[in-house]
Formats: sequence, structure tokens, C-alpha cells
Amino acid sequence: MQPVPLHSLSELERACLQEIAFYQLQKKNIISGIGLSKAGPKRNKFIRRKLENSSKEKKDCCPQAFGIPLSQVIANDWTHKQMQEAVKGSRRDCLDVEETVAKFRAQIQKKSPFVGGCVLGLSGEFADEPLSPTFLHTVYRSHRRGGVSVDSITDLGDNTSRLLEALQLSHPNELGLRRTLERNKMLSLNPIYRQVPRVVDRCCQHIEAYGLQTVGIFRVGSSKKRVQQLREEFDQGFDVFLDDSYCVHDVAALLKEFFRDMPDSLIPKELYSAFVSTAFMERMAQLSMLQLLVYLLPPCNSDTLYQLLQFLDKVAQHAQDSTGPERQKIPGNKMTASNLATIFGPNLLQREKLLERDCSAHAVEIENSASVILVLQSLIENYEALFMEDVSITT
Repeated sequence: MQPVPLHSLSELERACLQEIAFYQLQKKNIISGIGLSKAGPKRNKFIRRKLENSSKEKKDCCPQAFGIPLSQVIANDWTHKQMQEAVKGSRRDCLDVEETVAKFRAQIQKKSPFVGGCVLGLSGEFADEPLSPTFLHTVYRSHRRGGVSVDSITDLGDNTSRLLEALQLSHPNELGLRRTLERNKMLSLNPIYRQVPRVVDRCCQHIEAYGLQTVGIFRVGSSKKRVQQLREEFDQGFDVFLDDSYCVHDVAALLKEFFRDMPDSLIPKELYSAFVSTAFMERMAQLSMLQLLVYLLPPCNSDTLYQLLQFLDKVAQHAQDSTGPERQKIPGNKMTASNLATIFGPNLLQREKLLERDCSAHAVEIENSASVILVLQSLIENYEALFMEDVSITT
């Protein structure tokens, strides 16, 4: 079976893949720091609760984007999108109704002996083309998207999901596959919608359009006042469009602030030690372990990390000087994958705070900082392969 993109999996497929990856990593002693509850019906809930701390909604917050849990940012963006689509839909329906009424009036004026007058019902003159009493419902139905929605595994046949079948074949007996599927039977088999914050999308798109050749992007200083103003606009729920009038360095600083101010780091702190432990592994072994660890991420963390890594890889591709079509020299931005990892690493990979600090702990922290940079560099350079679901990895 060919590998498939991780972000194209359904909720049920992701849950099954997550549990298998957890088992494989535990067997290799990569995630020994995360404990498991006793075997039984609550096991999967315990794993999910432990790994999704960073994506739980903790409380209602005033800000819409900064300094709140990632899942809350996604929820706010989803509400904003639904409101926009509702407004657009209402306007579209109004225009359609107006168009239908206008056509009907034109037919009346064309057939009526009284131009511009009212219809007098002359011996059933218009009986051949009456106005349907349900024409408004027809207008509304014309904009509805048809299709069968599959909301649970019980709505599908046994062989509908080839990926799910393959995962079942590689499912360790120790995990009790039948019990797992029974507990997860209400999880959706529809692909999960893309869960990336709007502010991340807008910042990445702006820099890709206007800043890939900007020397020192993410390192050169920005205007604190302008960055604060942008932050407030996103936090107030405004639909901010970043065009060429905005400074690239301000947008870059805004993107860094978003990840820096997240109450829980993008890669859950419970997985910090596991990710860092792969820093000095042989390359293929490292990629294999990183891929399994990526499988453990909650959907919103996984999708956002993928978007960020894809973007950082594109920035790194423009690090070196190049030659244009007319042989003119195009300066590189000087931001290699290593440089970008140095900047973003401390914000994306954070360990849980130590209760006691001493000299030895400080030395370990410095060593771990170097490991964080190496791990994030590897994530940037290999993101495409890491975010593919390959059944052979989980067997």
C-alpha cells in the first residue's frame, strides 16, 4: 500500500495510528517518561488525555489568537469562517431570489396586454407557465452540496477503508484491536478538516509572497508598535489581509510571537524528552523515530506543525545567493534550516519546568538546547517524508 499524507486521514484512522505508534515507541523505550494506565477500557482515553494537553480548551479567553490554547484558536477561526460563509450565503440567496423575481416579472410584462400593469387572470392565459409556490426552496436547494456523509465506522462496510484495514493487520495483539475499534466506533471516518490558525496561514503566505529574498528574515528587528497593532487586530477577530504594505520583518515577528506565547508548546511537553533523544541517532533510525512521534501529535498540532515546517523549508531553500533569468545576482536570505531551527526550536520544543535548578541541571539544559536545534533542523529538512503514513513503519 502506498504511503498517504497524514493530514488526509480520518479521525478514526489517526486514533488507530496513534495507538500503534505509541506501542512501537514504548517498545523501543523512546517514551518511557509517559506512563500508561492499567489495561482496560480507559487505556485509550488515558493516552489521548495525556498527549492532547496542549489542545484542550481550558477556559473562555478574550483574545482570539494569541496566548490561548491552539484548539481554542482553531475554534475561534472556525466560528469566524462559518459566520463569513453564512453572510456570503445569505447575500447569494438574496441575489438569486431577486434574479428569479426579475425573470418572472419580465415574463409577465412580455405576455400581459397591460405593459407594466398587474395580471388580471384572463381566461387562464398564464396557466401554462405558473410560478411554482416552491420556487424559493428550489433556489436554496441549488446551493446545497449533496453527498453521503460517513460519520462513524458502523456506517461503512468492512473493506471500505483500505488504510484502516492495513492498520488493523499491523495492530499489535497486546492492544486488543476489537476493544479499541469498539471504543472508537463513533469516531468519524471523514477526513479531518485542516486545522491551522488563520494568523499562521496569513503570516506564512505574506512572507512567501514578499520576503523569501529578505536578508536576515526572522533575525532583523521589527517595529514593536506595528507588531502590537497587528496582534490586536487578530485578537479582536478582524479579517486581516497582509498585503505588500506591511513590513516583512513585522509579520515575521508576529509569527514568532504566536508560537512563543502559546500556553502549551506546539510539540507537547510530554514528548520533549522523546524528541530530544533522537538528536544523535543514525539518520534512518532518527527519521523512523521522529515519524512515530509525529503520529502521536493531536490533529491541530500536527497540521500546524506541518504547515510551519513546509514554510520554513521554503525559506531555507532561498538561503543561498542565486542567479536570475538575466544572470543578475539574487541575494539569499542567509536563513538556512539550521539558523531557522535555532530561532524556532526553543518555542516549539519546550520541556516541563524543573522544580530545582542547579549547575548540573543548567549544563543539561544547554546540551538539550543543541539537541533541540538538531531535531528541528531534521524536521524541517525531512517534513514531507515524516508526515506520510507508511504502514510498514508501524509493523
